[in-house]
Amino acid sequence: MAVEGKIRAIITGTTGMVGEGVLLECLESQDVESVLVINRRPLGITHPKLKEIVHKDFYDLSSIENQLKGYNACYFCLGISSVGMKEPDYKRITYDLTMHAAELLSRQNPGMTFCYVSGASTDSTERGSIMWARVKGKTENDLRKLPFDQVFAFRPGFLRATPGQTNLLKLYKYFGWLYPVVKAVYPNGASTLKQLGQAMINVTRFGYDKNIVEVKYINLLGDRQYV
Repeated sequence: MAVEGKIRAIITGTTGMVGEGVLLECLESQDVESVLVINRRPLGITHPKLKEIVHKDFYDLSSIENQLKGYNACYFCLGISSVGMKEPDYKRITYDLTMHAAELLSRQNPGMTFCYVSGASTDSTERGSIMWARVKGKTENDLRKLPFDQVFAFRPGFLRATPGQTNLLKLYKYFGWLYPVVKAVYPNGASTLKQLGQAMINVTRFGYDKNIVEVKYINLLGDRQYV
């Protein structure tokens, strides 16, 4: 079901490129009433809508649990690259941390819409040969078992940053200029972070018939204007 009234969102990972892009879109949106960000280090942004909690240990949220009540959306953008990581270490960050936070939020806010930033080519079978894709697939599958009102797994591909962003991936600084090329050659392989953020806002407000939101649908939802 769609969220009634304005969105009150919790966003994680806002000191990273994806989370910062989603945050900027939420701060600009008239559909979003308030935003709570939870980071390990200060974000360095002030805004009338914005509240920040600096919390070091995402595996133990008990000390801030009561501050997480009253929200109807979570945009979970916290993540890490699998490059050079062993599966148990990657799983602990990607799966264990995500599920710990999500289980707590589902108890505190059972009417919440939970949007998880996954990745293109994630393996829903959990049995494929690519380690990160299996772990992401298990995370997607188990999130849908929690008692949220709605759960969406967003699977972006190549992403273009929003102007003004400061938290850019190192590789993006060198390869970001390729976005128009990727978009021209493979239109369903690239999105802007503005589209991703707006797509999350739209599925929260109006619902959607797909739990897994691939790049094509991120772009459609991100460009869609509702009245």
